[in-house]
Amino acid sequence: MKTQLAVLAVGLGLVAGSSLPLLAHHSFSAEYDTSKPVVLKGKFVKMDWVNPHSWVYFDVTDENGKTSTWRAETPPPNGLYRNGWRQNMLKPGDEITVNGNLAKDSSNLMWASRVTFPDGRVITLNSSPEPQAPKQ
Repeated sequence: MKTQLAVLAVGLGLVAGSSLPLLAHHSFSAEYDTSKPVVLKGKFVKMDWVNPHSWVYFDVTDENGKTSTWRAETPPPNGLYRNGWRQNMLKPGDEITVNGNLAKDSSNLMWASRVTFPDGRVITLNSSPEPQAPKQ
């Protein structure tokens, strides 16, 4: 009986543990506002190439001279790579332009749909991580 309970407990633990990543993933519309598109220019700080989404950090200076660091969520590393992005393409201090949608919580967070590099190259990153309905 104790063996059966132990096997059951281990089995339930494996099932619960395997579903946690699914629960952790969020929908685009839960975090970002499609009615608030934004274009920000700033200086590249760093990039985190991580799953499930990578992050671009850049400093934006407003019209009053105040600098704030922004985070732009992007597709995962393999999505970036398939779109032509490479880890060594940006150096700290490079001027970039990031197009996307603002976060609903009014923080310095956005979803990046497009990034323009210092040399003029543009990498499109999808409008959102969710499938889009076909245009008619």
